[in-house]
Amino acid sequence: MRRVRHGHLIAALSAALAATPASAAPLHIEAGRLIDGVTNEVRTGQCITVEAERITAVAPCGNTPDGATVIDWSAFTVLPGLIDLHTHLADLGQSADLAAPMKASPAETALVGARNARVTLEAGFTSVRDVGTYRGLTDVTLRNAIDRGDVPGPRMWVAGAYLTIPRGGGELNGVVPNDQLPPDMRLGVAATPEEAAAKTTYLLDHGADFIKTIATGAVLAIGTEPGAPELTPEQLRTIVKVAHARGKRVTAHAHGAEGIKNAIHAGVDSIEHASLADEEALQLAKKHGTWLAMDIYNGTWIDEVGTKEGWPEEYLRKNRETTDAQRAAFRRAVELGVNIGYATDAGVYPHGLNARQFRNMVRYGMTPMQAIQSATGRAAEEMGRGDVGAILPGRYADFVAVKADPLADITALEKIDHVMKGGVLVR
Repeated sequence: MRRVRHGHLIAALSAALAATPASAAPLHIEAGRLIDGVTNEVRTGQCITVEAERITAVAPCGNTPDGATVIDWSAFTVLPGLIDLHTHLADLGQSADLAAPMKASPAETALVGARNARVTLEAGFTSVRDVGTYRGLTDVTLRNAIDRGDVPGPRMWVAGAYLTIPRGGGELNGVVPNDQLPPDMRLGVAATPEEAAAKTTYLLDHGADFIKTIATGAVLAIGTEPGAPELTPEQLRTIVKVAHARGKRVTAHAHGAEGIKNAIHAGVDSIEHASLADEEALQLAKKHGTWLAMDIYNGTWIDEVGTKEGWPEEYLRKNRETTDAQRAAFRRAVELGVNIGYATDAGVYPHGLNARQFRNMVRYGMTPMQAIQSATGRAAEEMGRGDVGAILPGRYADFVAVKADPLADITALEKIDHVMKGGVLVR
């Protein structure tokens, strides 16, 4: 048995745990306080046994398995690795330069994505749903590199590209005529239901894990309005039919109430943003079990940093028109018991700051435990995953540990002390 205590050389522990998971010695993790991500119980004196990347047991501490490495986190609160359902890792990030995504080659974009992936993982987000990139399929490349172990990063589930109408909220508008954009920046552009079906099939055939549709205009897209519907109800229904027939989920970027309702009636599984959702839209989401992924922090970043850096006034105006409305809709959705997952739109603001949203979720109606579950067990449920998001036998050994109590102060999650992914210590 090898015992490792907080304060010892992390580099030595990392080297010991970086062996191929299938051949590494079992881990025996002593948790001071344990939040499992699915129940409201906080347990003490629990030990987690890990073998070959997975949790094999969670039980009161007792005898240590023979040959196990003991990790002493008895001074920490241990939680499942966090999940962000709305990120853009394989992209350059938002700036005042509209042309930036086109100036960067696919290779450069992927390398930037590798950096974004590393800082996201180090911040405690061991899984993400990546909901689109201007350089189509760059997210597939990044996901595959992480899966192979070529670069460090979270588990990724990727969309491949945005399914959008020509000159819609998923296009790089305002740089050159859209038909002169590089072909890989228009992989999801569809003008008819038939084209929407073909584009859906193409993305799934080329590695997309789910489909991201653009059902309304966007805040951060020139020439589109957040409240205006874009993909038609027929296009949305066609996309959902094709994706669901292959066992894949569909999410819809939708700010405006009409676009939200169109998407829910079409059968999408989740709604991104939902900024201008009215009572009817929220009640409809509740009735259909549709998930909401509401990024209620980044409006603050856009207003403060975007103004300072000179982002397009159109962006700033639309952000002002949606930020407070979105937070009010979030509060009402919490009151109604609508399904809500943790989703930040990281990439609009810097990757690695994903946890800043927790404070707003608590401020606008969630309890700290609800906010934590939205980024653990509930987020896994939204993705249809039974292998992440909880400290339960059979799940991946993805954990974060914090010295402070996040139930007393949710901002404790903004500074994670330790991160483990698949039984390998990240920090």
